[in-house]
Amino acid sequence: MAVAIEKKPRRGMYVLPSLFTAGNIAAGFYAILQSIHGSMGDGPSYSTFFDHAAIAIAFAAIFDGLDGRVARATNTASDFGREFDSLADVIAFGVAPCLLAFLWGVQMVWPTAYPVLDWRMHYLGMAVCFLFMICGACRLARFNVSVNPQPRNPGRPGRKYFVGMPIPAGAMVVAAVIHFESGSPIHEVWLSGVWLALVAFTGFLMVSSWRFWSGKELKFNERQPVRGVLLLAAGLALLLVFSKYALIICAMAYLVSGVLARLAYGWGRKAAV
Repeated sequence: MAVAIEKKPRRGMYVLPSLFTAGNIAAGFYAILQSIHGSMGDGPSYSTFFDHAAIAIAFAAIFDGLDGRVARATNTASDFGREFDSLADVIAFGVAPCLLAFLWGVQMVWPTAYPVLDWRMHYLGMAVCFLFMICGACRLARFNVSVNPQPRNPGRPGRKYFVGMPIPAGAMVVAAVIHFESGSPIHEVWLSGVWLALVAFTGFLMVSSWRFWSGKELKFNERQPVRGVLLLAAGLALLLVFSKYALIICAMAYLVSGVLARLAYGWGRKAAV
């Protein structure tokens, strides 16, 4: 009886997913540069720089979603690719949004009549944005070493969930808010406080053990992939035409979904007692 020998992909094919990962890093690096330019800009120019940084993070998320799918589709997944992808995520979804969140929401705040308050808000912003980056790195490390992790509030049997908000989703919360505001930075100190609360809460969600929808049950390689292709095309069209509203709705809906799932699980347990 003849045994079918599985053909290994050519060596050059292993470069393909790494190219998307490199695009992820490039987008993150571009976002960092644009954030720095925005903090040094004058007049309306800084808003454009900050907006470009937020859009770059969104593109990084697209590249991050493609590299894994390409690797699985071409059977070129490797340990090197996984480590490379994790390092890219730290840059694009950790360092880049951390710097952008600080420069956009703290650095550009106008001085008040209370210099002590300004000084404390400045250092509070540094601490909160740094913690956001650390939470994202810890989320990646936990994801890399976990085997079949289970959330504290399990969902439907048979469905796969992320334990904690994924770091790309956390970065998209930052990017979506800034893009929705067209990059126009925060100038009022009280708004800066609200912004830091959102950044801190997003960081907490990344290291939490709450469940978040993974979307892994969505498959586009079925025998009749027309429905999946149409949904994907419609989603991309909405992102291109209504990017401000589409990104903010998707990012906030995903954030709220994890919170509601945790609250619903807690209420269900209390009702069962």
